Amino acid sequence: MGEERTDIRLVEPSDAEALSTHLARDRAAFARWEPAQPDGYYTAVGQSARIGRLLDQHREGLTWPGVVLADGVVIGQATVGSIIAGPFRKGSVGYWIGTPHQNRGHARRAAALLLERMAEELGLHRAEASTQLENLPSQRVLKAVGFSPYGIAHEHIFVDGAWRDGLLWELTLGN
Repeated sequence: MGEERTDIRLVEPSDAEALSTHLARDRAAFARWEPAQPDGYYTAVGQSARIGRLLDQHREGLTWPGVVLADGVVIGQATVGSIIAGPFRKGSVGYWIGTPHQNRGHARRAAALLLERMAEELGLHRAEASTQLENLPSQRVLKAVGFSPYGIAHEHIFVDGAWRDGLLWELTLGN
C-alpha cells in the first residue's frame, strides 16, 4: 500500500462532524497535551460554533484555521494562530492528528504545508510553536520541518490539572 496523500485546507462548517468524531474519540489520549474543554466542545454543535469563531478570526486576519486531510478525508487540524502583522509578521503553529492516523507522517507533512502557506499566502516572516517538555512526538515533527528550540516558558499552560512548562520553537520563513 502506498503512502496516503496529506493535504491541508481552510476549515469549513461542514467539517464539524468529522472534527467532533476525532476529538470525542481521542479526548482521553489528548488530555495530557490539551487544555480541558466543556463536554459540548466534543460535539458537532460545539465544533460548528468553534468553526464559526475561527472563520470570523480568519476574516480579521488573526488566524488561518485549517484541517488536515488524508486522501481527502479530514483526520485532524493544522492552524496558524496568533497572527501578528506589521513589523513582526509572525504566527503560531498548532496541529493534531486523530489517533488512528498517527505515526504515518501526516503531522510532519501537514506542518510543512502550513509553513508554505504561512510564507506564500500569508506573507509571514516567522513561525513559532510550543510543546510541553514531554511531548517528544511533536518535537520530532517540529525538528523535521526546520524549527529550532530557543527557550523554556515556565508554567506556560494549565493542562491535565497542573501548570506545565513549554519548550518554545522558532523558524524564520525568509519573507
